[in-house]
Amino acid sequence: MIEHFDAIRFRKQLISWYKKHKRNLPWRDTTDFYKIWISEIILQQTQVAQGHDYYLRFLKQFPNVNVLASASEQEVLNAWQGLGYYTRAINLHKAAKQIIS
Repeated sequence: MIEHFDAIRFRKQLISWYKKHKRNLPWRDTTDFYKIWISEIILQQTQVAQGHDYYLRFLKQFPNVNVLASASEQEVLNAWQGLGYYTRAINLHKAAKQIIS
């Protein structure tokens, strides 16, 4: 006989596990849409261990959407160097320009 799946119990177990094992990551401690957005783009196709340092460096160079939008595409690509999938950086830059305009 197949046991009935208890979604509520599973959810409680998952949340309990997360609270015990979660990593301290900078994008989890903010409500700043820009910082969360940058983390989401960097972490596509990138492991957290690699993306973490890129995230910190990227935010240091481009601390807000205005600074990112006013940067040249080459500056953004240089900051992205090593992450791969450069279309992410190009599209991020284009989106920042659209947000500002």
